[in-house]
Amino acid sequence: MMSSRERVTIALEHEEPDRVPLDLGGSPTTGMHVSTVYALRQALHLDPPGTPVKVVEPFQMLGEIAPDLQEALGVDVVGLSSKVNLFGFKNEDWKSWRLFDGTPVLVPGKFNTQPSKDGSIFMYPCGDTSAAPCARMPKGGFYFDALDRQRRPIDWKNLDVRDNLEEFGPITNDELEFFRREAERLYFETDKAIFANFGGTSFGDIALVPGMSLRDPKGIRGVKEWYMCHVRRPDFILKIFDAQCEIALENLRRLYKAVGNRVTAIFVTGTDFGTQRGPAMSIATYRKLYKPFHKRVNDWIHENTSWKTFIHSCGSVEPLIPEFIEAGFDILNPVQTSAANMDPRMLKRKYGEKITFWGGGVDTQHTLPFGTPDQVRKEVHERIRIFASGGGFVFNTIHNVQPRIPIENVLAMYRAVREFGEYPIK
Repeated sequence: MMSSRERVTIALEHEEPDRVPLDLGGSPTTGMHVSTVYALRQALHLDPPGTPVKVVEPFQMLGEIAPDLQEALGVDVVGLSSKVNLFGFKNEDWKSWRLFDGTPVLVPGKFNTQPSKDGSIFMYPCGDTSAAPCARMPKGGFYFDALDRQRRPIDWKNLDVRDNLEEFGPITNDELEFFRREAERLYFETDKAIFANFGGTSFGDIALVPGMSLRDPKGIRGVKEWYMCHVRRPDFILKIFDAQCEIALENLRRLYKAVGNRVTAIFVTGTDFGTQRGPAMSIATYRKLYKPFHKRVNDWIHENTSWKTFIHSCGSVEPLIPEFIEAGFDILNPVQTSAANMDPRMLKRKYGEKITFWGGGVDTQHTLPFGTPDQVRKEVHERIRIFASGGGFVFNTIHNVQPRIPIENVLAMYRAVREFGEYPIK
């Protein structure tokens, strides 16, 4: 029987392992909302009622996929990421908290929220409530929305690239030691593929542009202003990305010395290039503003490491997939088959030998939340038959598993992966 690490490695080489590899929680786009993790743990009788689950990614409120849950589901991937989250404080000093729906959770000690008059709650950068809030969870909501942080008027004639680089910088020795120690622990104490998210290489990710970890962000921090610059000031965007890329490459050099080839795959970018109906930008814009930097990062990784490179982009991105492949990406996620022109069979036929599909295992907009367990089972079976042939497939849902998913459907999904995931696929 193969180890999980071997299984994932073989699939990424476009060969068929013993069964389809499964990821849950390896990255911030392949996880599960904490309320659903809680319900799943209860359904599997892993905890007494009322036992809280850790929130390991507080922006999206993702729950910890602990070792016992990994083993219960047959998960093959484990994540390696910084202890510092998108709000700028560390995931440590856990304390009790409750979601609006009453789910008991544990949150980091600096998860400091303040209620507003309308019942929503505000989150603060670095947990500092003396600063202006950086995110808001609506009343009755399940995760946070970044707030518009364009509080300063923009001096368009005197833009300073350094203002949009404040959150990027040389990795600290403490961070390097943390990654070295964690990579060693995960490599020797588990048999799972290590999926690293070091940060710093996701150019223009709109979740990062507002600078939620900064107390007083400068530069272009509004979503509208940022995208307008793609058209009106592309040279300024190029200068930001060029400087960010230099920082990122130097950090990768130091990180590789720390973790070596214990890492199987690396999360390079989470920037979304698609909408529900088509690409969010032209191919020409991607080629000019993003592709050169994706290629520089991917080339360095492929020339110096054994890591496989991962791009997350939601939406209808089929016209851009050839560009992603030319830029050197090995893996595409989340494979949003519910978007226009993203038919699974077509994707596998056109690109299945050139890129690994990490996701697309079930429709999270329709089937998983609103279908029956039998419909979920049938769709998982169909997706495995389509994507798994010849390898090049890691099972994951399309993006994170959301809250309010019927737990019967979640259980049906993982049972179907186990039932239909063995090679040869039938």
